[in-house]
Amino acid sequence: MARLTPSIKISTFLFLILSPLFGICQDSLSTHYKIFNTKTQKAASLDDIVHDMNKANVLFFGEEHNDSTGHQLEYILLKKMEERYPAKIALSMEMFETDCQTVLNEYLAGFIRDKNFETDARVWPNYDDYRHLVEFAKENKLPVIAANAPARYTNMVNRLGLNSLQQLDATGKSYLPPLPIDTATGPYLEKFDQIMGGHSAMPGMQMYQAQNLWDATMGWSIAKFIKTNHDYKVLHRNGGFHSEEKLGTAAQLLHYYPKAKIINIAVYSDDSFSNPDWSKFSKMGDYIILTDPKLPKTF
Repeated sequence: MARLTPSIKISTFLFLILSPLFGICQDSLSTHYKIFNTKTQKAASLDDIVHDMNKANVLFFGEEHNDSTGHQLEYILLKKMEERYPAKIALSMEMFETDCQTVLNEYLAGFIRDKNFETDARVWPNYDDYRHLVEFAKENKLPVIAANAPARYTNMVNRLGLNSLQQLDATGKSYLPPLPIDTATGPYLEKFDQIMGGHSAMPGMQMYQAQNLWDATMGWSIAKFIKTNHDYKVLHRNGGFHSEEKLGTAAQLLHYYPKAKIINIAVYSDDSFSNPDWSKFSKMGDYIILTDPKLPKTF
């Protein structure tokens, strides 16, 4: 999907205002979000999710990119995971591309300045929405996985199709999963087709192939990490469509590493946040988080 460009950035202000309330008295904001276990359709908590990670090694957080409440909950969740599994947490992010991993590592190690990092890592326009996660990882020496495919290759596939990637040299291919990349059919294609308005909106299926490159690269990036760090728990952040129903990136992770144990969270800003419409949400994740749509968006 295309990146979102903020028209007005208010996320830093929201973080400064809201984070003390979340950290000190999370229950005081419970009227602005609800967490549900979809299996039981009963209310749950972030602590319940963290506890469930005893039996999993990858937690997908499928966000709406401009949801201020969702971003705060991501931060709290990362902190809670680090407290429960100290020195065994990694953060994986759609928002960084694989060819920026070295730059990201250099920043986390304190070698380069913020300005150089943000330029060379090609941070998203709404970087303020996830800056606090990166800074928490830096402070606590957590690995951060630059999980996404370089945008130039996603664009290449969108124009020329997946087979065009075979023309890349060894360096270019090193930033991608092993070629050829499998394209998911069935429910994921049907969901994508519905969102994009039918096959007529996808000449040659190249847009869908680009989506699969995006998913496959994130799944492959996570798989590479957990194959060599078996005792780690990975919190992966992506837009919700990438992991709803454990399709997309979640399915690609299992393709590259079938032993992965996944829990997924789907987050929505929705009018039914205090009384879910289960016909909409029951299959979306192991947990859903519904946030108050009346709260300000970050862009």
